[in-house]
Amino acid sequence: MKRTVHKLAAIAATLCIATFFLSTLLVELFGSQEAIATVKSLIVMPGLFILVPAIAVTGATGFALSKNRKGRLLEAKKKRMPIIGANGILILLPAAIFLDQWASSGAFDTRFYLVQGMELIAGAVNLALMSLNIRDGLRLGGKLTARSKA
Repeated sequence: MKRTVHKLAAIAATLCIATFFLSTLLVELFGSQEAIATVKSLIVMPGLFILVPAIAVTGATGFALSKNRKGRLLEAKKKRMPIIGANGILILLPAAIFLDQWASSGAFDTRFYLVQGMELIAGAVNLALMSLNIRDGLRLGGKLTARSKA
């Protein structure tokens, strides 16, 4: 049961980050300021109310599942988690809230785009690290094998 909950939460968290990242890029490239404000608002509500619990559940179940296990893949996953968490708490969460506030008030200035750039970079890093954790989780579960070296 823990394994299924972990998988579902990890997929939900990764899809949230991917959706936030892609929707931000698309609306910045092709949308109006009103559309940008709408996307920023949706990322905060309901987006963060889906993402934050998904990440918490992923971390808690991952910790529980790894309690009695060791190995290279598990250690790699454990090393990525503090980076994912720090990016989320220190950059992504505050950036989402500030960008929503600024966009809703029409403050599309240099500050907005600097924070937007930081958010996109941190989001890309988290998406990459979360994808590596999914890959290594699949390997740990025997669902994916490493390519053999020829």
